[in-house]
Order: sequence, then structure tokens, then C-alpha cells
Amino acid sequence: MAPAVDVISVQQLSKRYGEQLAVDQLSFAVPAGQIVGFLGPNGAGKSTTLKMLTGMIAPTSGSATVAGFDLVTHPIEVKRRVGFVPESGAVFESLTGLEYLEMIAALYGIPHGGAVERIKQFIAFFDLSFETLTDKLLGAYSKGMRRKVVITAALLHNPPVVFFDEPLDGLDANAAVGFKALIQTLAREGKTIVYSSHILDVVERVCDRVIIIDQGKLLLDGAPEALVAAHGSGTLERLFTELTGGAELERRAEDFAKTFRS
Repeated sequence: MAPAVDVISVQQLSKRYGEQLAVDQLSFAVPAGQIVGFLGPNGAGKSTTLKMLTGMIAPTSGSATVAGFDLVTHPIEVKRRVGFVPESGAVFESLTGLEYLEMIAALYGIPHGGAVERIKQFIAFFDLSFETLTDKLLGAYSKGMRRKVVITAALLHNPPVVFFDEPLDGLDANAAVGFKALIQTLAREGKTIVYSSHILDVVERVCDRVIIIDQGKLLLDGAPEALVAAHGSGTLERLFTELTGGAELERRAEDFAKTFRS
């Protein structure tokens, strides 16, 4: 069997904002067909890393390739080959859902007829009606509806690499189940998925591997069940808490709760 090819390769990647070092010499590689949970507490550098790997911001130092292209020397080629669902879920609120998705399709050079067919397939999957896409501006969409449109936009051009930053935020229970099945199917088809989330029980169930960072540095990298077993933590959530100082927050919460009983 031929060795797996690394679709994402990160070498000593760093990002500095003035005096603040947001990402600190991060290194890892991800092969095709793998779902990687990218974890860390708030302010750990997760979103900054994802923005670098999607070509939205330039690294301060280090290097990375995505789908065979260097982030710094070939940023447009990287952008052509990635899909990105940002945590903000930002869209053009003055457009209808269909207008927004048609604009995204045009940016990626997808012919109009083919784009509409793909859009219809996605909205059927997410239980959205075509009338919803045409009759309402995105500014009037619920948070969950907007999230479904953003996910559709990220996958519309059939990218080999997809980055998700808190993709379940706003989705109802049924849509969340469907989304989890979708990313597992995409991985089986050979797509590389990087999944950043604070919902650790979902990460533990759907991800082949987790990368945990804190203060911009790599803490752990491996299969969830193997990492949990090696540290005797019982669950990924407990392991994450132990590594990133959450246990102290739990103690402080218990102490705070006592003030209501005194």
C-alpha cells in the first residue's frame, strides 16, 4: 500500500500581532480522507491558524502547504482548493440566499446551470425550500438557516480540503446529525476535513484524530481514544479540561456556587 499523501503540511507556523504571539511554531500534517478535530480553549490560536491555512491572513514565519500549494507563494491556488465555514458565519445580508450562492459559484467559475443544480441538492439535504432562498434576504434568515447557506457555499465548488470553525453553531438537532453524517461521507470520498469545535463529545465520535493547542502551541496530537486511554482521562472532554486549565475553572465555579448557599 502506498503511503498516505499529506494534503496539509504545516511547519513551524507562527503568527504575531504586535507583541502578542497568537500561533507559536505550530507543526503538523494531515493526509487525505482524515477528519481532524482542531481543539483549544478560547484564545488558543485556532481561528488564527485556520485563517492562515485558508489564505485569509499571512503567517509571520514558518511555512505551510495545502493541496500541494504554498500559502505564501500561491495563495490563490490554495483558495481555489479549500472550503471554509468561519465561526462568524458572515454573509452579504442584502442578498437573497440564492443570489449569495450564485455569486460564490461564479467566483469559483462554476457554470450557472450546474451551480443551480448543486444548490438544489444542498438545500434538499438541509431541508430548505428553494422559495426560502429566493424570497428572503439573508439578513432575515435565522442563525441556523444562515449556517446552512454558509456550509453550502463552502462545499459548492467541491474542494478537496474543508475547514470548519464551530459548524454546528445554530443548527437544530436533526440538521446537526445530518451534518455529522455529511462530513464522514466527505472523508470517505477522500476529502480532508479540519473540524474546530468546543462540542467535544461530537469531536470524539466523528474525528479520526485530534490536535489540541493552547497559547498557540501544540499540546497533543493523536487518535481520541488512544489519547484518552494514555492519560486515563475517561473522556476527551476530561482530557481537554486537564490539559488546558479547565479543572481550575471547575473549582472556581464550585466555590462561586457556594456563595448562593451561604
